[in-house]
Amino acid sequence: MIDWRGTALGVLRGVRTGPAVTYGLIAACCLLFIVSPVSGLNPAYGTGDEVLAAQSAYFRRWGVVPAELVRGDPDALLTPFTALFVHGGWLHLLGNMLFLWVFGAMAEERMGHVEFALFYLGTGYVALLGYAMAHADSEQTLVGASGAISAVLGAFLFLFPRSRVTSLFPFLFFLPLRFPAWAVLVFWFTLQWLAARTAGSGPGVAYLAHVVGFSVGFLYAWVRFRGGDRVKTPAAATEGDSQP
Repeated sequence: MIDWRGTALGVLRGVRTGPAVTYGLIAACCLLFIVSPVSGLNPAYGTGDEVLAAQSAYFRRWGVVPAELVRGDPDALLTPFTALFVHGGWLHLLGNMLFLWVFGAMAEERMGHVEFALFYLGTGYVALLGYAMAHADSEQTLVGASGAISAVLGAFLFLFPRSRVTSLFPFLFFLPLRFPAWAVLVFWFTLQWLAARTAGSGPGVAYLAHVVGFSVGFLYAWVRFRGGDRVKTPAAATEGDSQP
């Protein structure tokens, strides 16, 4: 992970506004999760079998069902947008929001608020659509912002490859080690790609959506910023640290 606050000060000193879209997306996802039947905090959904039935109906209503989306059912065409704001549990939500908070802010500062919002929603839609097309017969519901956040990671890789990343490795007794962002994100993408090759369409992590989102995000940044608009991170700005 990376400390965008320290790095952004060195890279984007002229920017006066904060990452309003990133904060807004995080707030929206958290608020919608809290009031949903999935959080377990809303007494309106009851307990036991009642809340389980409510959760199932909630995912079915707002999540992506690949078979329905590929068929072009009218009600299903908007679900890739709504699914970006639905999460399957507390760990799912907090993990996604951590990555969005860390990487989204700098990407938004570089793109601008409106472009970043459109980028997030558009790439998120494409990531979920790509997964649906690869599993066109699946009736399993797909939810979460992972596809869009993966696109943010892909764009970040192109825009800020030299930024320093501090990671904690459990198998090394959580020893913090520093690497360039390009090394960490390429490693992360490789893991997602390998997992996607063996993953099915059943319950679990939609690794293919991560792969599609990351690829589309990187391609967008390459096309959009390759002609001289790309930010070259100064050496003094590559020393920011963060922990996942």
